[in-house]
Amino acid sequence: MYKAIRKRTFEILEPGHNGDLTSKIVDLFIMLLIVLNVVAVVFETVPEVQSRFGPYLHAFDLFSVGVFTVEYLLRIWSCTADEHYRHPVTGRLRFMVRPMVLIDLLAILPFYLPKLFPMDMREVRVLRLFRLLRIFKLGRYSTALQLLGRILYNKKEELAVGLVVMLILLVFASSSMYYVEREAQPEAFSSIPAAMWWSVVTLTTVGYGDVSPVTPLGKLLGAFVALIGVGTFALPTAILANGFMQEIDRRHKDCGQPRCPHCGGPIGRRKSDYKTYQYASKAS
Repeated sequence: MYKAIRKRTFEILEPGHNGDLTSKIVDLFIMLLIVLNVVAVVFETVPEVQSRFGPYLHAFDLFSVGVFTVEYLLRIWSCTADEHYRHPVTGRLRFMVRPMVLIDLLAILPFYLPKLFPMDMREVRVLRLFRLLRIFKLGRYSTALQLLGRILYNKKEELAVGLVVMLILLVFASSSMYYVEREAQPEAFSSIPAAMWWSVVTLTTVGYGDVSPVTPLGKLLGAFVALIGVGTFALPTAILANGFMQEIDRRHKDCGQPRCPHCGGPIGRRKSDYKTYQYASKAS
């Protein structure tokens, strides 16, 4: 009986599968609560809203923390129903360091830490900002976010190379502009770290205009950096686009059959088989 309850609890808390109505209802409730929490965190920064609805927002936060705490504890308790975490100690420890479970923990820690450790108001305000991490809990229920996570993981080496290239260009552009413009604008380009603000704005082609070169050589260098930035900061976009295409091709190959251009399903299969394929694609 005990094992059956634990297994059923684990099934309910995991993202619902086809036919499991209870699990789907729990999923929808948690997702709605996450969205409402993010909305509450945003609107409580408005003085008028805070002064009028502050007590209600605080009560809603208490309710949300209670729900998320119970959810977290139940996940830790029931995880041993999974064969991968069946050991009561080491299994739970391995389960607790999973990325999504760590996010569950970070979603409730800002509430408990000020009560466990003495903190000043500035630290408490920073911790309250961490409540926005609750939005990442949606990754457990969103296949689109899971797809993005897989792509970021699969392309981590290419993205790391792109980041290194951007950092090299940032240092080069900042150093060059510092030596070119420091005499003409000692306040704006007082050091290489100070020049990095201009480099970031220029390389990303944002161009705020609050800091800009005034010497002819500085303007020439600025134009060169801007042109280089257009191509450099397009690298991550190209890498991610390639990752999406590879993931789509992988799913098509997993299907093993041609796909219908209208419904997207495998040609030559029954409708019930296509539903099974859809579920398998989401689970992958």
